[in-house]
Amino acid sequence: MQLDMNWLLLSMLVSSVGAGLFIYGKKETRLPYMLVGGIYCLYPYFVRNSLLMVIIAAVLGIVLWFAAKLDI
Repeated sequence: MQLDMNWLLLSMLVSSVGAGLFIYGKKETRLPYMLVGGIYCLYPYFVRNSLLMVIIAAVLGIVLWFAAKLDI
């Protein structure tokens, strides 16, 4: 198995953002932030395509934005 540097750096970035969202959600007791943060931390392990990883991250970010707007 050969590692793609772009994938590696992108997965580290997405996972770092996820960890930050999870910590923020836990501190503020906001379930949507914790859920999306957890998903951000886990899904890069299962997605090997960088473009697909960016698309999933964007969709999850939009879902989180709508959840925050609706104050869920």
